[in-house]
Amino acid sequence: MLYHKNWLLRLLALAVLCALIGSCGFKRKKYENPITKDTQQPDKVLFDKAINDVERSRFEVARLTLQTLMNTYDTSEYLAKAKLAYADSWFREGGTHGLAQAEAEYKDFILFYPTLEESAEAQEKVCMIHFRQMEKADRDMNHALRAEDECRNLLVQFPNSKFAPTAQQRLREIQEVIAEGEMRRGTFYHTKGSNPAAANRLQALTDQYPLYSNADEANMLLGDSYSKMGTRFRQKSGEAFARVVREYPLSPYFEDAKKRLETLELPIPETDPVAYARMKYELENRTKAGLTSHALSPLKRGPDVSQAAKSGTPAMTTLRPSVPASVPVPAAIGAAGFTGDVTVAPITDPTLLESKPDARKNPPAAQPEGAAAPAATDSPATPEGGAATAQPAATVTPGAPLPTNRDSAKQGPQKKQKKKKTPSQ
Repeated sequence: MLYHKNWLLRLLALAVLCALIGSCGFKRKKYENPITKDTQQPDKVLFDKAINDVERSRFEVARLTLQTLMNTYDTSEYLAKAKLAYADSWFREGGTHGLAQAEAEYKDFILFYPTLEESAEAQEKVCMIHFRQMEKADRDMNHALRAEDECRNLLVQFPNSKFAPTAQQRLREIQEVIAEGEMRRGTFYHTKGSNPAAANRLQALTDQYPLYSNADEANMLLGDSYSKMGTRFRQKSGEAFARVVREYPLSPYFEDAKKRLETLELPIPETDPVAYARMKYELENRTKAGLTSHALSPLKRGPDVSQAAKSGTPAMTTLRPSVPASVPVPAAIGAAGFTGDVTVAPITDPTLLESKPDARKNPPAAQPEGAAAPAATDSPATPEGGAATAQPAATVTPGAPLPTNRDSAKQGPQKKQKKKKTPSQ
């Protein structure tokens, strides 16, 4: 027993020693983009020194050396290489802070040097930054969606790059994780009995990610959800079952889908030969899980992408929220009112108000020629409740002083009436 304890203590000490050696910088990992040109130029000497520090995990010292190179020799031929190595030092350092700094530096590199081959590599590293931080399918999808966008940008901006095939496969793996998350949510709603919610999730999944490894099962659940929503969705249910027969002929749900179509009295489609060949290739080349993969899966942070497709074109659009099919849609959207854009512009022609038709909803009726204008209805009332009579306009002699209120009060034709006393007074 004592011998075994001593042996365990020796193994533990050896492990601690190896960890200390690795942390002290003795472990060396070769840099991917060195400069092979043999010269003793001072900028080249600084670059080689920084690369040596990067390989030995002395990242802070390497970044200081690269900053010296970029600030001192701003016209150096190694300036682009130095900027890329600066970003690579953050990428190798890792951690949340290091990866965020690396992404910012890679984006700057692509902005300053968009035509270099290294720009495609920088974009591939940005995709890998979010790929490494992806969570499992039942957790937060933020990094998975970001990784999908960055890998798609690589395929769009650098389609002829040597990194394009790797990015395409990476995109299939990312979309496998996103589709698995949607599948779990749709299955939850289907089991719960919320068929409209289940159909909405599964419809978006099957339309967006047909390369998903469990797309055949998703279509079966989609068809079953529509069938439970009433006869109004009979056609949509048949479309889901028909897709299984047409695009997934080697699926274990193939015969079941044909029976469901017969029950719905809908035609059974022919199998697509291209889909048959693709599915056969996927089944033959699918990565098989090891003996310890299931046991260690709870300890892994990242998702399992072993079931991702190995062929086919991945989706080049982002998954967008959709409106459930059970939500009624108006027959003619916009028929009841104005649906255009309202703009404001100054009026340059003063005759437009007379020549253009009246824009009011209820314009006033046109008056015949020679008709008198309608009398004003907002005239002040007399104390007795009647309308006030029109007073003649006063004539003003040029040069004469204007009458004051006191003078007009004296000259007024009306006399002040005496107030009658009541018997009580």
